[in-house]
Amino acid sequence: MYAAITLFVFMCLSATTNADHHHHPCHAPNMTGFMSVLALKGDIKGYGAFTYDSMGKKLRFRSNESHPMNTSVGLDLLMFFDEGILYEIDSKNKSCEKKTLHCTMHPLDVPDDATFMSTANGGSPTIEGEGLKVTTWTGSTVDMKGHYSMSVTMGCLPVWSFFFHESSSFFVSLTEVENEIKDPDQLLVPSYCLAVPLEETPEGTVNSFLNEFM
Repeated sequence: MYAAITLFVFMCLSATTNADHHHHPCHAPNMTGFMSVLALKGDIKGYGAFTYDSMGKKLRFRSNESHPMNTSVGLDLLMFFDEGILYEIDSKNKSCEKKTLHCTMHPLDVPDDATFMSTANGGSPTIEGEGLKVTTWTGSTVDMKGHYSMSVTMGCLPVWSFFFHESSSFFVSLTEVENEIKDPDQLLVPSYCLAVPLEETPEGTVNSFLNEFM
């Protein structure tokens, strides 16, 4: 499956550079935008707004309940990657669950150990306004026992990612991205969550961004 999907992506792109040893993974800036999570079987697992703090390593994702194809209605995640903490928030009922975040991989940042694959152009590189140049990075997700392929712009804004897991695979795309945090309060723990104790993790459970959609 991994090879087939990778081939499909590059049939849609015009590759311009082969992998070499002079490329190093970049890191995304602060961002606000919209994220779609699509299972490769075809169903939409999540669609909504996100806020990402690249320096503080914090991510908030809130699903859009009005989206007609959204199957993750009510999903509200706040993740602190450096601290290894995940909050599942229920703002309607003013409650939340606090969990250990075991895997820090997510679709908004290229891992430090990623391998450069290529530089490519989506659309046309010769027609003004009709092309998008991206670099693609690949690697293994050790904690998830899988692989990934991530494409970012030359300024390191994520465009799309594929995550291939032994049981589930996902395509993640970002749209309407702006390199700023419009509402810093989105990255604060709600007052009704501050006193919530850390839950014990059941044996065999791995808490991560992608596992929220499995």
